[in-house]
Amino acid sequence: MTLSFSSRRRALNRTRIALSAIAAIVMTAAITGPTPVHAQSALDDIVAQKKITIAIPTDYPPYGFVGADLKPQGLDIDIGALIAAKIGVTLELVSVTSANRIPYLQTKKADLVISTLGKNAEREKVIDFTAAYSPFYQAVFGPKAMTVKTPADLGGKTVAVTRGAMEDQELAKIAPATLDVKRFEDNAATVAAFVSGQTQLIATGASVAGNMMARNPTLSAEYKLLLKDSPNFIGVAKGEDKLRLKVNEILAEAKKSGELDRLAMKWLGRPAGDLPQ
Repeated sequence: MTLSFSSRRRALNRTRIALSAIAAIVMTAAITGPTPVHAQSALDDIVAQKKITIAIPTDYPPYGFVGADLKPQGLDIDIGALIAAKIGVTLELVSVTSANRIPYLQTKKADLVISTLGKNAEREKVIDFTAAYSPFYQAVFGPKAMTVKTPADLGGKTVAVTRGAMEDQELAKIAPATLDVKRFEDNAATVAAFVSGQTQLIATGASVAGNMMARNPTLSAEYKLLLKDSPNFIGVAKGEDKLRLKVNEILAEAKKSGELDRLAMKWLGRPAGDLPQ
């Protein structure tokens, strides 16, 4: 069929209009770029997969260690289990060290790090933190039968401490003149002195004391007097605010209900107390 001149002109105009529309679309796409794809938050992924992966220590009692049944246990593990239960997902634990716990967050091998993690300016550059979940401290420990509630109660007693350690420095600030401080060269020697009865008390970190008390239950040792507090926080990958706020909500509820204090008493021998947000 042969088109008339007017028909051919109308067809040509329609083609030009279509080409102009296509050009406009291409131009707009070039200016605005591709339509952004919004990735799910870590919390969304956790809920969707019904599983949360938490990095924990297994060599740092009483916060995290392997029990007689070869399963991880400790305060950090119990906190992880609490968070998983409140979100309503399965808990998967991965063991980390001090050196690799932050990289595990950065490479998405873990959703959270609950591993005696202190907060400082350098770490805040690469990860985010929830509110604190437990105390980490240096303190004086001794037998339950002995009353030590104030620095004055240390007078006339003997205490083992590791030379130059933080607890040695903090003890020096409050020690009465009549306190007999016996200094040893490392934690093992300090613990051995107390366990063998060379001293009545020991000044050390919570992790060392927890391990000592777990290995020597007949000592009936307990927390006596705080020297220095340095709370633990939960690490979250940078920008994962939805997950961070959800964990903060869980921790706040646990604090209000007394659950944080109960867990701290179970593993540390003292309540969690007031913790920074």
